[in-house]
Amino acid sequence: MFAEKGIDAPRLNAEVLAQQVLGWSKARLLAEDGQPFPADLRDRFESWVERRLTGEPLQYIVGVQEFYGRDFQVTPAVLIPRPETEWLAEEILKRRDWWGDHSVVADIGTGSGAIAVTLALEWPEANVVAVDISSEAIRVAEDNAERLGAQVRFLQGDLVEPLLRQELHLDVLVSNPPYIPSEDIEGLAVEVREHEPRLALDGGTDGLDPYRRITQVLPRLMRIDGPTLVGFEVGIHQAGDVAALIVRNWPGAETEIVKDLQGIERIVLGWKGG
Repeated sequence: MFAEKGIDAPRLNAEVLAQQVLGWSKARLLAEDGQPFPADLRDRFESWVERRLTGEPLQYIVGVQEFYGRDFQVTPAVLIPRPETEWLAEEILKRRDWWGDHSVVADIGTGSGAIAVTLALEWPEANVVAVDISSEAIRVAEDNAERLGAQVRFLQGDLVEPLLRQELHLDVLVSNPPYIPSEDIEGLAVEVREHEPRLALDGGTDGLDPYRRITQVLPRLMRIDGPTLVGFEVGIHQAGDVAALIVRNWPGAETEIVKDLQGIERIVLGWKGG
């Protein structure tokens, strides 16, 4: 059925749904292959299959997505964390020895909290602050932080505004903001277009509005003494423009563009004093 609907990896989709309904590991699912499906769970499994056939993302149906080796709860209030975003977290963590204890790290547009929680757990000396405009997203992120044992301070508001109100001065700013050009959203896959939050997708006319707003206030947000670092995830063909925004709005910054495994320029870094 999944293949007929054009759903990628149809067998994997079926296996994941069955595992979650049954509460089994993949090894047990394979070992029990061919056995009758438990009658008391069949209705739930069939309803999940129907939801997937309509294009609802697998992660929203089962309520979880793995990120950096940990399971994060996800709902339609948050963007589903992508594997390429792990590269952004990794690039920040590779440079954590630039700082001593009590560094201030902010994740703008935290969504599920995947980046913020990961940084807090992998870099326990840091003071991590996470921002999102959506109160529903904040609740999901708070639940993930509590469940995984991460110390993260959450602020609700639009991009940089909560940080400016708090008069915070950052050592590290990290963000995977909305970066899809508005007119491109209708052309996205149904799983994304019809189910993921538009707030987390729409980056304005050219997809660069959030980067403009963030980079314009870097001189106010970032510390002026010691090393400071900014890391962005970007869309295809946006890396050069985002790097230019960093240099233009944060004089004296150096930049680097990092490609993902597919050779796509996916991460833009900017720093001073590193």
